[in-house]
Amino acid sequence: MQPTTFLLRQVHPQWLKDGQVLSIAFRPFPKDDGLLSVYDGDLISPEASLNHFTGILGYKSDGVWAITVRETEACALPVRAEVVGHFPEHAVIDFTAHAAKEQKAKSKILATKAEKRGCLHKPGQ
Repeated sequence: MQPTTFLLRQVHPQWLKDGQVLSIAFRPFPKDDGLLSVYDGDLISPEASLNHFTGILGYKSDGVWAITVRETEACALPVRAEVVGHFPEHAVIDFTAHAAKEQKAKSKILATKAEKRGCLHKPGQ
């Protein structure tokens, strides 16, 4: 991955308020052990990632937003590929070095960057 690589994040409809992305969309849940799943934009397009997420994995998504590797690294959040089964496009943003309060603050920064960039792909586009 390059500094400009898009890290594609599927945003659940509940993670939007008045059409804007909430920071929860860019924060790992306790079950995630500090790792936030994303798609490596060098390996998959926003449209294909949405189709995989909703069609193959069966989850809900209201659209695909993105941050870059550079933006995560500026928040001291390393990114790495983490292939899962037949899913080579999978990557994770590693929040494990940060306490919950710091994770929340960093997720706000990432959500703001993604919101400024705008939705890259929505269902039905």
